Amino acid sequence: MAGVRLEEWSQAERAEAAGKLMLGWVGLLWLIEAVDLATGHALDAYGIIPRTTDGLTGIPLSPFLHFGFGHVASNSVPLLVLGFVAALGGIRRFLALSAVVVLVDGLGVWLVSASNTVTAGASGLVFGLFGYLLVRGFVERRVLGVLVGIAIAAYWGAGILTGILPANTAVSWQGHLFGLLTGVACAFLLGRRTANSSRWRPRQSPSGTRGTCPRTG
Repeated sequence: MAGVRLEEWSQAERAEAAGKLMLGWVGLLWLIEAVDLATGHALDAYGIIPRTTDGLTGIPLSPFLHFGFGHVASNSVPLLVLGFVAALGGIRRFLALSAVVVLVDGLGVWLVSASNTVTAGASGLVFGLFGYLLVRGFVERRVLGVLVGIAIAAYWGAGILTGILPANTAVSWQGHLFGLLTGVACAFLLGRRTANSSRWRPRQSPSGTRGTCPRTG
């Protein structure tokens, strides 16, 4: 096996990748809603239906489904912005974060939401990204991250607090709350891993490669 040079992406490359990912993600939500409209809103039934076996399929599907274009529009900007900022830290980390938020948030909604309801929308993920970015900088002790968290709190904080109040029956406050808590938990878990990995790094060899092994075969 020959030695392989491991080069980190530049900030411009990270930003470009994050931007393309989130634009594609939000574009997909609008496309799915267009299909839903064309089928007479047949896709709405695939959201999370609490405490039913069929409703479990809505856990991975619900973040991509919405109840009309107004619903999509309300989630598009925060998802685009918060997703872009989170993805700047690494695409794989962002995808892992999103998967955990969707899974835990969906299970929470499935367990505690009112019976005979259907929950759908990307807002649970939005709240998860908000919680993650809110505390990530403090956990990792990075000034830029702290400033990002403060800016996000100042801009979206009031809406987030309103969205998790049980009195707001117009939205799934359960999905918002579980998403927020999961995002905060992920910030602590991923932040600790980042801190631990930064304490040990492979010694750079003179040739500029980080790791080589003898050529075999």
